[in-house]
Amino acid sequence: MITGAHAVIYSSSAEEARAFLRDTLGLRAVDAGGGWLVFELPPAELAVHPGDGGGEHELYFMCDDIDATVAELSSKGVEFNEPVSDQRWGLLTSMTIPGGVQVGLYQPRHHTAIG
Repeated sequence: MITGAHAVIYSSSAEEARAFLRDTLGLRAVDAGGGWLVFELPPAELAVHPGDGGGEHELYFMCDDIDATVAELSSKGVEFNEPVSDQRWGLLTSMTIPGGVQVGLYQPRHHTAIG
């Protein structure tokens, strides 16, 4: 039986990205050995969208109040790539973590699988 999911972010600045996840986003981590951090994520959900078979994946962090979350993260030095936009399914923006990896941040409008 599936008990969880494990996501991987590839970054050319892995140590800085780990520090960002730990220190800026406040994600708790365990040391899987040799200083290799594995981060605890909040409950998650998975969607499957149509695609061209290119194996593309995206990562979005979810929040309850995007304006408050953007303000809090901005006060910690996080820079967002675009202003919050109003999408049919929620409010959306994105940020770039160390190594140039872009991740989304959104406040869903729909009922979520996690609550």
